[in-house]
Amino acid sequence: MPDLPPLTLYLAAPRGFCAGVDRAIKIVEMALTKWGAPVYVRHEIVHNKYVVDALRAKGAVFVEELEDCPSDRPVVFSAHGVPKSVPAEAAARQMIAVDATCPLVTKVHNEAARHHEAGTQMIYIGHAGHAETVGTMGQLPAGEVLLVETVADVATLQVRDPAKLAFITQTTLSVDDTADIAAALKARFPLIHAPAHDDICYATTNRQSAMRQMAPEVDVLLVIGSRTSSNTNRLRELGEKLGIASFLLDS
Repeated sequence: MPDLPPLTLYLAAPRGFCAGVDRAIKIVEMALTKWGAPVYVRHEIVHNKYVVDALRAKGAVFVEELEDCPSDRPVVFSAHGVPKSVPAEAAARQMIAVDATCPLVTKVHNEAARHHEAGTQMIYIGHAGHAETVGTMGQLPAGEVLLVETVADVATLQVRDPAKLAFITQTTLSVDDTADIAAALKARFPLIHAPAHDDICYATTNRQSAMRQMAPEVDVLLVIGSRTSSNTNRLRELGEKLGIASFLLDS
């Protein structure tokens, strides 16, 4: 083989799973230890193929709907959160249900509930169909949470009362994209209530910041994670925006 030039490998810091993901994985492992296999998990506990395959090998069974779970076995709700109808159905079936929702996602759910109690309509910045989006929008009755994915969506919003609006965000979005949409919401609805604190997960923000710091030094970005993960996709997209050849690696 010809001699190849040396490569310099940079490892981002921080990197790896956030506390909410670590917590969710441990909850499934503890459930398997406590009740034995099989333990059912509604939706992938986290969007990571390696983790899901490893837990499946230990006896976890991943399903998309609660109706796919037998009533006599425990079920764990994923870190992304679930609509209110899901724990209600589990209670009606007298199932053992364990909630592994990320505490930050729960914080967003609580924000939505407080605004709803005050008669405020919610606008949710997120990705349609993502498990976290489905779970958060499912906290309130239909029509009480309106979804926007892009700045263009803001222009077509039909709201009940422009003076009684608030917005919340999916926790794993790009900081830049969320800022642009939030600015568009504030421009169109000057009285809209913004979150008291940034709802973008601190771990998401930190990892995107670490990538920005590395960007001037690197030619290629390898993001280790699954295509179903919002976090890893946002990192790859950010790399491309910064002019770096960027790839996702599952394993």
